[in-house]
Order: sequence, then structure tokens, then C-alpha cells
Amino acid sequence: MPTQDPISARAAELAQVASGRASGPRIDARTRRGRLQMLFLLLVCASPVIASYLTYYVFRPAGGTTNYGTLIDPQRPLPAVQVRDERGEAVPLERFKGKWLLLSVDASGCDEACARKLFTARQLRAGQGEGRERIVPVWLILDNGAVDPRLSAAYNEPYAGTRFLRIDADTARRWLPAEAGGRIEDTLFLVDPLGNLMMRFPKDPDPKGVNGDLKKLLKYSRIG
Repeated sequence: MPTQDPISARAAELAQVASGRASGPRIDARTRRGRLQMLFLLLVCASPVIASYLTYYVFRPAGGTTNYGTLIDPQRPLPAVQVRDERGEAVPLERFKGKWLLLSVDASGCDEACARKLFTARQLRAGQGEGRERIVPVWLILDNGAVDPRLSAAYNEPYAGTRFLRIDADTARRWLPAEAGGRIEDTLFLVDPLGNLMMRFPKDPDPKGVNGDLKKLLKYSRIG
């Protein structure tokens, strides 16, 4: 077997070392690129959660709060219950995730205060311009009584977009926190698109105050 010339052997050895040094940066670059791609994917997957935190904490600037409504802490997810829609069909309440839900709660009789809340919710939605499609007003009806057809015509038609859903009264009262000394029928509540009850507005809510909170939420949140 021929013996390799020492000079040729040394040259081959140096070539291998040089080749390894040349390929090293390429391998490192591929590794870094792969890590960056993985980080990007993780951020994309986590973006709804990040948006949810922004939704809650954008209302808490240093030195105080600027929100009109009261933040609900800890979060209260939509209860795993069936409600009845306008056609009397049973549907999971969780089906309504994905939009901002502006809730009013009343018996089917709907007195003047109830009608005023329905009007306020409809006007608040309409006032968001292009963002109105991100908001769904919901009337949670606490009994099985008949609803005045005039209310359906005014609020349950497509443009107003208010959903009439019947829910068990005890379930609603366990889920929705009334203001101290008040009732859940006194005001409006807000549920985020992830299905978390996040805000309660004061009794007889001021439309300007509620509108200010909604505009900030729609501006800073990309969910819903």
C-alpha cells in the first residue's frame, strides 16, 4: 500500500480543519435562525393571552386608574350552562365567546330601567363605528315570561344586534357580582372575547363613561 507523503497528509489535515471552521458559522447561523423562528411561533400562539393581559392592565396606569367600570378580579369565566336563544333552542353560553359581550340582566317584564339599559347598550355598540361588529349586546332574561314584541323589534333586529338569551336566575346571580347593596339588574357587565367576565359598570351607567372604556378596549386589544 503506498505511503502518503507527509506534506500531502499535513495539507489534507489543514484542509479539513479549514472546512470545519468554514461550516461552523453556517451551522451556528442555522441554529440561531431556527431559534428565532421557534420564538416567533411561540409569540404568535401566546398572542391571545398577551392581548388579554393588555386588556386588563391597560386600565391600570402608574398612579391610579382611568377606567369608569370596576374590574372584576379574579376573573370569572362564562359558566358551563345552557341558555335558550330567541327561538327557544338550548345552546351553551360558551358559544358566544369571541366577541365583547355587553350584558344587561332583567326579568322578561322589562321595566323602564331595563329598557333604558337596552337602549344604552344598542347606542354604545352603534357608536363604535367599524368596531361595532366586535361588540354584542346581550339581554340575559331571568324567567320564561313573554317579551314585549316592541322590544324585539327595537333591539333584537340585525342592526341593533342584541341577543335575547334566557338563563336560570340563580345561575346568573352566582356568576355576576352585584355592587354592594345592589342587584345584578342595576347595571351593565362586560365579558371579554376569551369568555371572562371582566368589568361591572356603576348603577344606572353613564353612557359616556362606558363608551370611554369600550373605545380603549377596542383600541388596545386585538382579540374579538
